[in-house]
Amino acid sequence: MEAIILVGGQGTRLRPLTLSTPKPLLPAAGVPMLTHLIGKAVAAGVDRVVLATSYRAEVFAETLGDGSQLGVELAYVTEREPLGTGGAIRNVADLLRSGPDDVVVILNGDVLSGHDLAGQVATHRSSGAAVTLHLTEVADATAFGCVPTDDTGRVTAFLEKMPVPVTNRINAGCYTFRRSLIDEIPAGRVVSVERETFPALLARDELVVGFVDTAYWLDLGTPEAYVTGCCDLVTGRAPSPAVPATGTSLVLDGASVADGARLGGGTTIGARAVVGTGAEVTGSVVLDGARIGAGASVRRSVVGRDAVVGDGTVLDGAVLGDRVRVGSRNELLAGVRVWPDTVIADGAVRFSADV
Repeated sequence: MEAIILVGGQGTRLRPLTLSTPKPLLPAAGVPMLTHLIGKAVAAGVDRVVLATSYRAEVFAETLGDGSQLGVELAYVTEREPLGTGGAIRNVADLLRSGPDDVVVILNGDVLSGHDLAGQVATHRSSGAAVTLHLTEVADATAFGCVPTDDTGRVTAFLEKMPVPVTNRINAGCYTFRRSLIDEIPAGRVVSVERETFPALLARDELVVGFVDTAYWLDLGTPEAYVTGCCDLVTGRAPSPAVPATGTSLVLDGASVADGARLGGGTTIGARAVVGTGAEVTGSVVLDGARIGAGASVRRSVVGRDAVVGDGTVLDGAVLGDRVRVGSRNELLAGVRVWPDTVIADGAVRFSADV
């Protein structure tokens, strides 16, 4: 079975982390984020994945190679101009090997999900659907378009955001397609599956099924969500075949954590990183080569590659880009984003503005 993973976005909401690394390749529990999604697909029976790339496309092949280490065959297609979700799917059609009636799994590359993908595929096959969508339920659907279904699970509409949603079920970004439908998407232009392809299928009375699964689901598009997802992988709240063991923290090979330092909340300490005496790192992501000074406090934050956090400095909801140097006795609080190579002197205080 083949899958297409959409990984072309620039990840602007995650800057400065995505200035050098595409969002799906950001580290998450010690491996590129995309590794978790590929592992999920393989576990559901996928043996070949086509990655629909665009932003920094060359980095994907450099990082993942031919996929053999992940137990899958990988192929790559680069989108030269933005084509939307449907256009990106159509853009890879020539590389698919599936027959017209075969199932092709479509996955958004920035979603972390514990839903039963194999069950979705089985439902798709047994129902004879043209498309089957994973639907999840949210407490407040006003920020999303919603997808109502009838008593049989058949999708009845695709509705835009509304002040009083008719359902709390939303499109979770994982689809199973009958291959022939991919070839019907118009080539060479922008197409949205949500606004054009799926409504057109309903209009011609094709069977579109909603597979409702309320397991763990998270869109990793913001720094806050990225930190949450990474921590949930470490603690096991977000299941992944790429995380062999879970716990309160993950310390990668070559990292050094001093006696008296405290780690928790699903924190990851990257390779070659150093955590100083008396430092506390909770619910955070510390990337490779970073240094956390003695007595520093890092909470719900990201510390970029080779960045330095000075002695006694407090980070709380902050994001440091690569090679940032923050002097001692600073406070960088919620919403602060520090761009790569920035130097902050001792004793300065930052609250909510980018640096």
